[in-house]
Amino acid sequence: MLSVPALGASVREILCLAAHCDDLEIGCGGLIASLRAARPDVRITAVMLSSDETRQRESESALARLAGGRAGLDLRFFRFRDSYFPADWAAVKEAISALRTTCRPDLVLTHWEGDRHQDHRIVSELTWNAFRDHWILEYEIPKWDGDLGRPSMFLPLAAEIADRKVGALMDCFASQAGKPWFTPDTFRGLMRLRGLECRAPSGFAEAFHARKTLLVI
Repeated sequence: MLSVPALGASVREILCLAAHCDDLEIGCGGLIASLRAARPDVRITAVMLSSDETRQRESESALARLAGGRAGLDLRFFRFRDSYFPADWAAVKEAISALRTTCRPDLVLTHWEGDRHQDHRIVSELTWNAFRDHWILEYEIPKWDGDLGRPSMFLPLAAEIADRKVGALMDCFASQAGKPWFTPDTFRGLMRLRGLECRAPSGFAEAFHARKTLLVI
């Protein structure tokens, strides 16, 4: 399998966009934890577009745990209505576009464009609209819809990072505990599958859709 240079060598600031609290932790929590472990000075701006006070506290706790603390971690929460992003398209677009004036990311993380959740698709679409000249990776969220695709980029995870990701999800998101899919097996199983696909030494990985990547020699 072809390898690329270490992510931490060139990334100093990342922007993470999510429709809901827990999306980032599920989709790219391992990347956040791995990058901050390798480069503690990496700045992270994480934006959750739909939240309430309870969900906000959960995400604050989980992301701080994954990032190894609050230093260099800028968390921003909006109150757009869950499942109504298509109706609030203009306002969501304005919120995402405004980030260009406050962030200078080397890497942008967002939802996969093929995700069947309408809020996720809107965020992906508007991310590409606002950040046309940036490196964008699209993360995946397992769900009832069965819409997992064939991602093209993989990040092998250390076993400790995989454990930290699952622990943060289980310990911090009490509001999701009653959902039948929100279990350690769901998250560990997907990481195990992606680890198999990229021959990760630990057996665990996260995967991303890289729609457009620029090679520089």
